[in-house]
Amino acid sequence: MINPRTFRDVLGTYPTGVCVITSVEADGRRHGLVVGSFTSISLDPPLVGFFPDKRSSTWPRIEAAGRFCVNVLGAEQLELCRRFAARSDDKFAELAHDHSPSGMPVFEDAIAWIDCRIEQVTEIGDHWLVVGAVEALGKRDEGTPLLFFRGQYHDLAELSD
Repeated sequence: MINPRTFRDVLGTYPTGVCVITSVEADGRRHGLVVGSFTSISLDPPLVGFFPDKRSSTWPRIEAAGRFCVNVLGAEQLELCRRFAARSDDKFAELAHDHSPSGMPVFEDAIAWIDCRIEQVTEIGDHWLVVGAVEALGKRDEGTPLLFFRGQYHDLAELSD
């Protein structure tokens, strides 16, 4: 049997980008969820995926909306990451943001955004695999990603020193 702590430590040696998945319910309530498990799945058709924990209280609200936007965080957005990783009734309180073509929240300093319709949700271990059909996307020409590596957040430039 694999020890969960050992599993986490070993896989923590693989750096991941950090994203906030955002969505808006029909009544206008906004939701956001931090993930380090975002990935490209297919070019044709364009599909992406992420893996929310089954214990997440935010994921069911995003799922009910049927859409989401992936905000790829830049290195300077650590405080934004912490805001969305914490439990809060309104993580968007007093937070300015733009909107994707479908109306999902897009953070101004995100280095990229990907606007999606939920294509498929599959139960997989203690997480869900969420597949999104990409409908629109964009990126900034500057900035480095916020990375998660060995249990801590890092700037790409910091790791290359």
